[in-house]
Parts: sequence; structure tokens; C-alpha cells
Amino acid sequence: MKKIHLLLIKAFIRPFIVTFFVVMFILLMFFLFKYVDDLIGKGFEWYTIAEVMMYASASNVAMALPLSILLSSIMTFGSLGENYELVAIKSAGVSLQKAMRPLFVLIIGLSIASFLFSDYMLPKANLKYGSLLWDMRNKKLSFLIKPGVFNNSIPNYAMRVERKGEGAIDSLYGIMIYDHTGGNGIPKIIMAQKGRMAKTSDGKYLVLKLVDGVRYEETNGSGSASYNPRQAFNRMRFKQTEVKFDFSSFKDLSRTQEENFKNNAPMLNLKELSHREDF
Repeated sequence: MKKIHLLLIKAFIRPFIVTFFVVMFILLMFFLFKYVDDLIGKGFEWYTIAEVMMYASASNVAMALPLSILLSSIMTFGSLGENYELVAIKSAGVSLQKAMRPLFVLIIGLSIASFLFSDYMLPKANLKYGSLLWDMRNKKLSFLIKPGVFNNSIPNYAMRVERKGEGAIDSLYGIMIYDHTGGNGIPKIIMAQKGRMAKTSDGKYLVLKLVDGVRYEETNGSGSASYNPRQAFNRMRFKQTEVKFDFSSFKDLSRTQEENFKNNAPMLNLKELSHREDF
């Protein structure tokens, strides 16, 4: 290999490594900005957060590699053109196509490695990332609750909060709960200014302690005529009350079987996707 080839490869490898890790860091920051409020301060062990970040980084390789190749190519040939090294290469009797031939071989090798990684390693990383993130969401209900959005993760209940507390863990403000456990098809409505989540000692129930609120309930009253039954509307104000949910997943983080997520498209390789397309 000529010295010109070694010069071009060295000029390409250095910015490629730097830009690859910079792009990976930026993509990882996007993940942290999206989930930092739900992961930090929720009782998870540090190695659990590190594990989900590692899987998230692995899933970002497919996006980081093309960007790093593009940026490093621009930086490499921009630097060579700025320093008149391309002119010196041509004046030495070496055409640009011949000088760039080792870079073509290197890029083809990176493309093959990227394909193999995306076909074998990326589906496994997506599978572990998706299953772990699902388990972390089910461990803490506050992870699922988004301000201003109704959430029906708990059966027979729909909950909406205006905002979540910043300092106190699992603190909620502006709470509205629709209770569909009644048999008459009419939900009970509970509204409270603030509340706090806690789990029972056995970890089977979630207790939501509400402060300064009102409860609305509509029930079928007594009436002789079946075609026009009388209804009763009750309104009860409270300073403090508790609502208990059956939420047995509020215990130490338990891992779900990864086979339950394996049919999703991001968790399949090329052969499995082709087999799925046949059906």
C-alpha cells in the first residue's frame, strides 16, 4: 500500500472515531432528555438504569454510523482540499480514483459490518431494551402518568393529572379519577388538588392519598315506575381520603419473558421479517 493510501486512511479514521462517539453521545442525550424525569429518583438501581442506557446506545448504532461516515468524509476531504494535499496527490501522478480506492474498500467493509450488526445484534438489543423499559414502566405508575393525558393502565380506572411534583417522589397535582368499578355503568368522579402515591407493605396494592377534593357519585334511587327510575346524585367533599388500586406489579422489578415481545418488527432479523411477510 502506498504512503498516500495510508495518509488518506489515517486522515479518515481519526475524525470517524471522534464523530461516531459524538453522534452516539447526542443520540443518548435525546434518550435521557425523554426519560430522565421518569428514571431518576424512582427507586431504580443504578445498574438497571445503566443497562437500559446500554441497550438504547446499541439501538442507536444503526443511525450513528451513517452520520459519522458522512461527517468524517466531509471533514477529511475538506481538510485535504484546504491544505492543498489533493493538488499534491494529483501532481504526483496519482489520480483521485486510485487514491480513494482504499477508502472505498474501508467503507464497503463498514457497510457489511453495519448490515451484520443490524441483522443479528440490533434485534436482540431492541428486544432487551423494549422488555426492560416495559418492566420499568410497570414497576412505577408515575412513569406511565403523563401530565394532561388520561391514563387507563389500571383496570376500571381512568386518571388524569395536571402536573407531577418535582421534588417529592410520586407527588401529583390537579388529580381527576374516573372510577368504573360500579355495576350501574355510571362512573364515580373524584377530583383532588393534590395527592401522593404509596404502596402497601406486601406490594400488592397502590394507595393514592388525596388531599382537598370532592367526590361525585350518581346512583339509582328508589322508584316505583320501572320506565322512569329515580336517581340520586351525591357530592362529598373531603380533606383527606385514600383510593386503593389492585396493582400487584408494585414490587421489586421483575423481568417479563422476552418471548412476549419477539413478534414486534424491530425485534426481528431479515430472515424472520421475510418469514413474517409470507403470512
